[in-house]
Amino acid sequence: MPRRSTRLSLGESPATEVDTKRKRLSAGSTIKSTAKKSKYFEGSDTDEPASDVDGDSGSAYEEEAAAHEDEESDDENNAYDEESEEDKPKKRERGRPSSSAKAQKQDSDDSAEGVPASKTAKGRELWREGVKTGLGPGKEVFIKKPKARDLGGIDYKDDTIHANTMLFLKDLKENNERQWLKAHDADYRASKKDWDTFVETMTEKIIEKDETIPELPAKDLVFRIHRDIRFSNDPTPYKTHFSAAWSRTGRKGPYAAYYLHLQPGHCFIGAGLWMPEASKLALLRRDVDRNSTRLKSVLRNAGLRREFFKGIPDDERKAVKAFVDQNQESALKTKPKGYEHDNPNIDLLRLRSYTVGKPLPDEILLSPDAQERIESLIEVLVPFVTYLNSVVMPDDPPSEGEDDQEDSE
Repeated sequence: MPRRSTRLSLGESPATEVDTKRKRLSAGSTIKSTAKKSKYFEGSDTDEPASDVDGDSGSAYEEEAAAHEDEESDDENNAYDEESEEDKPKKRERGRPSSSAKAQKQDSDDSAEGVPASKTAKGRELWREGVKTGLGPGKEVFIKKPKARDLGGIDYKDDTIHANTMLFLKDLKENNERQWLKAHDADYRASKKDWDTFVETMTEKIIEKDETIPELPAKDLVFRIHRDIRFSNDPTPYKTHFSAAWSRTGRKGPYAAYYLHLQPGHCFIGAGLWMPEASKLALLRRDVDRNSTRLKSVLRNAGLRREFFKGIPDDERKAVKAFVDQNQESALKTKPKGYEHDNPNIDLLRLRSYTVGKPLPDEILLSPDAQERIESLIEVLVPFVTYLNSVVMPDDPPSEGEDDQEDSE
């Protein structure tokens, strides 16, 4: 059996071969896949459920936060994984690590200690830039949120709108973003409560004028401040107004409603059916085609002409024109299906919304007698709402015999 050579190559020691095998074995046993979670965000928890405006979190910007944070967390973790793959030094058989590998390791250590990396491999910021405190690991900084706006010597009242509510809506229009609302949550809460209590006390006065309106809590009457931006080109997350609707089923449902809109410089009151579903719209067109005098007599009401049609005289054609003009924005350009161009009521048949409304100066809603003024306008709108409900949701639907009798007439 041939004897194995014991000669050593230049610069090699007898222990080198054993050490090399040991290093390779050790390296093979410790290699792991990339980290499942970024070490930069070890303390963050994105699995908590999102809260609504009225939830325990106490802030209006939390609604979509959980989904947004989950998406950002995944992007951040993936970005960190890509960096980790790039930062791995190539295997070297022997010799000292290169200076570039040392620099990469040093940068990685610095980032782990809290030095923020400006952008990831994807060009996305790991986190938003904030205040550099210079504190070490495990230290927290608590930033005191701004207090609610000073009352100016005027207390909040249940039956009036406070001036601070208008000021908050003005500020929200100029700073329509989640971070701003998060920092001004106290102002939002105070303004939201002011509007809710105004709506609740207003409900009592509306019920006095229209007995079909039930007494419902504010949450069933007030519209949410969040905008639906899923199919919109406007990314702003919040509405810059408060609004509420009173119907037999609150703000939702098939019934005609009374509507109140609070927005600096654009307040208004209205009533009716805005873009009803196809079956309800078909019933309205059918009634207009067969018995248009019912709607026309409502439009000729003296109070409606005075308050909502700019004081026009008692003329049927002028009343119809004023009503059509208010709903022209959503009207059809041509005749609706099943009706002819020469129908005498074609202007009314083209409508897809049956509403009336008028703007209100901010001073009216901020005045001490705001609810009394609104109540007087609601009284004028009651016959119009009653007519619409009698057509789309009649209390006692006519029998087939009555229908046939109307057709024969």
